[in-house]
Amino acid sequence: MKKHAYTEIFSIIFLTGIVLISGCDKNKTLATGFLEGTISIGPICPVEKVPPDPACLPTAETYKAYPVSVFTSDGKIKITQLKPSLDGSYISELPSGDYLVVLEKAQNNIGGSNLPVAVSITSQDKTLLDVNIDTGIR
Repeated sequence: MKKHAYTEIFSIIFLTGIVLISGCDKNKTLATGFLEGTISIGPICPVEKVPPDPACLPTAETYKAYPVSVFTSDGKIKITQLKPSLDGSYISELPSGDYLVVLEKAQNNIGGSNLPVAVSITSQDKTLLDVNIDTGIR
């Protein structure tokens, strides 16, 4: 009879552990959302043509020269840097909360941008933010 009691206790402890662990994973997933959009940088060349000259399209190096990052809402702690693909699109998973999106290294000749901007990330939702950076090239 003692052996049967130990088996029951072990089973209860094991099942309780599984329930607790699975509950933690769900809470983590529900506490995040997404910041998504496109980063447009231009003009790259002094004269823009239609269709665009391939040499005048942003490259990976262009996006590195104009880093866009997400900071805490007070702007003191950097959370992540957005990493756009070659077409400028990006998506970043963030914990729910309020943030400040900033162009980190403004170039001397920059014409302007729509940054900094405050955003709110909501659990399991997408927050859309398109970033426009004017290089100042004319």
